[in-house]
Amino acid sequence: MKAAFIDRVGPPEVIRYGDLPEPQPGPGQVLVKVRACAVNPIDTYVRAGTVAMPLTYPFIVGCDLAGEVVAVGPGVTTLAVGDRVWGSNQGVLGRQGTFAELAAVDARWLYPTPAGVSDRIAVAAALVGITAWLGLVPHAAVKAGETIVVSGASGAVGSMAVQIAKRLGARVVGVAGTDAGLARVAALGADAVVDRRGSADGFAARLKSAAPDGAHVWWEALREPDFDTAIGLLADEGRMVLMAGRDARPPFPVGPFYVKQAKLMGFVMFKASAELQAAAARDINGWLASGKLKPPIGVVLPLAETAAAHRLQEEATISRAGPLAGKIVVEP
Repeated sequence: MKAAFIDRVGPPEVIRYGDLPEPQPGPGQVLVKVRACAVNPIDTYVRAGTVAMPLTYPFIVGCDLAGEVVAVGPGVTTLAVGDRVWGSNQGVLGRQGTFAELAAVDARWLYPTPAGVSDRIAVAAALVGITAWLGLVPHAAVKAGETIVVSGASGAVGSMAVQIAKRLGARVVGVAGTDAGLARVAALGADAVVDRRGSADGFAARLKSAAPDGAHVWWEALREPDFDTAIGLLADEGRMVLMAGRDARPPFPVGPFYVKQAKLMGFVMFKASAELQAAAARDINGWLASGKLKPPIGVVLPLAETAAAHRLQEEATISRAGPLAGKIVVEP
């Protein structure tokens, strides 16, 4: 089968496209004919060796997939040949990735693709949708009527956080830093859109105007959080969710934080249990099927161009110089 894989960690150029033996489903696994994959920042960190993971070479890159079950391993009763499925959480913690024509995946990490939802849409919602759900539902416990500020709202995860928070009944203030990003956030249904450009005082004033009673939840998707501004806007007993910035060491205003009795939460999607991720998938499937959740897709590339896809992802998330506006979908 054709696959995108590495024999060592390094820059995008270490990714090879070529033939590997077809995997066989073991106990509890199914074999998926992969129709679509999606690139995530964690894929680039694992490939580069920035995030240490147990890797068995040749190592197939990638977390997300959507496709069709073509074989079922021993002990699997929840899926059958011919089922359309999507999933994530591959390519980490010793599991082989998804950027191949076939992938052997534990059935517990796969979810039924709703009728009428394309593989592209399903895969574009995978890791980012589960991540947003985990942050908003079990961690922040967003309630209907609360105000949530999504910082980095035009990004892949941020755009899902905006939409899912709306589905949960929250009032959403989306923050972006470009004209195109602001337009995207407004189109996603945010109740208010705030431009982060300009002085810190001006930004804080615009936020206060958009959320005069403060934010019950602050969702931080940027790599370098501005804690002074965020905590300044938090309501009493507000919650802040961090989901980016592995190397960030920003100043933290301890005094203003604790007198508000606020809570600060961080989480990593791929450390969540299979049961919790399956709960996320059930909600995501319902919203996808009803058209109430629409993951933005920025570009679609063939599997042979996986190295270019990784380079594009790095330009957007690390260099912050790329034109990416949505998920990178790769199709075998």
